[in-house]
Amino acid sequence: MLRTTHRGWLCEDEGRIVSFAIGDGKTGELWVIAVLPEFEGRRIGSQLLATVEAWLFSLGWQKLWLWTSADPKLRAFSFYSKRGWLVSESKGDVVYLGKSRSK
Repeated sequence: MLRTTHRGWLCEDEGRIVSFAIGDGKTGELWVIAVLPEFEGRRIGSQLLATVEAWLFSLGWQKLWLWTSADPKLRAFSFYSKRGWLVSESKGDVVYLGKSRSK
């Protein structure tokens, strides 16, 4: 998929991969962001998120989407919410979040 519809970015520290993110250009989905626990709080995830968002918006997507746990106490939910992602739908234990292109 990284050769066709998806694009990924990673962050290294002294040759060690400490974080990565992937977006799906075919659907406008933020596919994944992962940061090793000892590297959290350094804005790496925020920078990767901004990079994936910029790429997806550059493809013409007006609204991006992702899904995560519906538990607002979990870090993922608050991470995205603090960065402008809004709940668009909830299905049981899963919540769909969306983010529109800034005008």
